[in-house]
Amino acid sequence: MSGACDETDPLNQQVCDRVKSLRKKHNWTLEQLASLCGVSRSMLSQIERGLANPTLGVAFRIAQAFGLSLADLVDSSPSTTRIDVIRAADHNYLFRDDSDCRIRTLSPLHLEKETEFYELVIKANGILESSPHFQGAREFLTVQKGNLKVTANNETTELSRGDSAHYPADVSHKIENIGRGEAVAFLVNIYERNSPAK
Repeated sequence: MSGACDETDPLNQQVCDRVKSLRKKHNWTLEQLASLCGVSRSMLSQIERGLANPTLGVAFRIAQAFGLSLADLVDSSPSTTRIDVIRAADHNYLFRDDSDCRIRTLSPLHLEKETEFYELVIKANGILESSPHFQGAREFLTVQKGNLKVTANNETTELSRGDSAHYPADVSHKIENIGRGEAVAFLVNIYERNSPAK
């Protein structure tokens, strides 16, 4: 780990700022990011506050946690191509894969955005529980296959194939597979611009 971020070096300052920005976009705590990338919480805190620059190895591990290449972490400039493709076999976009569900990111991770797009595969009896996102955040869920139950702010609704639901995501919420088999859905998270964390 080298010294503090040098504000005269735009690249160093950009990496320090970008780590914090990406973490907030994902609504992760420092502890969660530390667990995902194998970098200590204290080191991540120093990077975000501009007190230290990440080494190449540390920056690479942080980039991997966000599903980015090292180049994407360093360069946040707009893509020079108009078509940005996310291949089905690209494991960098696999956000979660466990006994309950698989979540694949369908929106480009290198873009600063107020909208995130995911494919959800929830296994039989699986539950996806989420803590409150940023204040004002909302979710749109569309079921492609199976039967799901959505709970948000103590309200519950059941959805079947082709149904969609729109609900607040700045409260605790969960999606449950209430069918016999695997359920597939598409989820869109929408954040208010510059909204503070709840």
